[in-house]
Amino acid sequence: MASATPAENSGHVSLVDTIRSTLRRMSMDLTAGHENRSSSGTNSGGSGRPNMPHHHHDFHDLAVSDIDDDLESTVVSTRDDTAIKDIEQDEEVDEQDQFDEIDNNDDLSTNPSRNSRLGHSVTMPVSTTFELDNTPPLTALTLVGYRERTKTRLLSPTLAEEIRHLLPLRLQLYDTWRLCYSLEQHGVSLRTLYDLSVPPRGVSRPGYLILVEDTAGGVFGAYMNEYPHPTKNGRYYGNGECFLWKSKVIPRSINGSTTSLPDSASTRSVNIQFKAFPYTGINDYMILCDSMFLSVGGGDGKYGLYLDDRFDKGISASCPAFGNEPLSDTGTKFDVVGVEIWRISSM
Repeated sequence: MASATPAENSGHVSLVDTIRSTLRRMSMDLTAGHENRSSSGTNSGGSGRPNMPHHHHDFHDLAVSDIDDDLESTVVSTRDDTAIKDIEQDEEVDEQDQFDEIDNNDDLSTNPSRNSRLGHSVTMPVSTTFELDNTPPLTALTLVGYRERTKTRLLSPTLAEEIRHLLPLRLQLYDTWRLCYSLEQHGVSLRTLYDLSVPPRGVSRPGYLILVEDTAGGVFGAYMNEYPHPTKNGRYYGNGECFLWKSKVIPRSINGSTTSLPDSASTRSVNIQFKAFPYTGINDYMILCDSMFLSVGGGDGKYGLYLDDRFDKGISASCPAFGNEPLSDTGTKFDVVGVEIWRISSM
């Protein structure tokens, strides 16, 4: 608690003493004048006014005493007001410091990517954690676009759900994914893949999924925050939402032996091994396409995923953009069996 300074106290005391001495001098002057008038009246042969009782000393003493009490009350009140103002100022400073601390914590907690780059360790508030834990479950996905006679179906509901939880939150809410291109359904043409991937008018910020199957039965690919399209002068596009991934169906064991699932079982719930490789921040080499190839992830002359225009051969090597391992179990080069592009959007 703040208190009045010695200088302030001495100022109040000096004022009181000055007023007291002034009042006493005035009282003494009035008393002397009255005594002179009384004396002159008595010496005038008894013809003057009778002598008045001498109560004026008591009157002036009481007046001075009352004024002293009022002055003391004023000084105390002034000191109290000063102390209250000091306390209020201290409380305002403490409250502002608390708000500043909360603002700093909010800045750290609301930008996790920035915190990771800066090396901050962020603890989410208990209330926020409680809300996240009680978020309603996502509705089941519906995969739209396979024809009835399509045999090679790379995207199963189980695989789709694994990928869904890695998508930006705005896309996780969409429960209908649409097939844009299928190698089996639309033929071998990179240009056709580009044309069918263009989002319809009115669709805002869609996401795209590319799936590739190799001869070893592995299914892998990438998530892209933009639709695949060729660019001029070797310009990369895409942002840090992009990632690479790989999966493999776990064979079932029947009477001590293992067997792979047939293609017709790919739409049912199956057990898979899934691994994702998010953006590392080392470079901005996300998506690069032209009329001769499609690629995702790059740097140091390597591609995280590369497909030629005939969808015959592919390449997958460890690249700085995603720090991934080769997506195909056959090595950095693989033979392509199937290719699909899916759009994730509101329509």
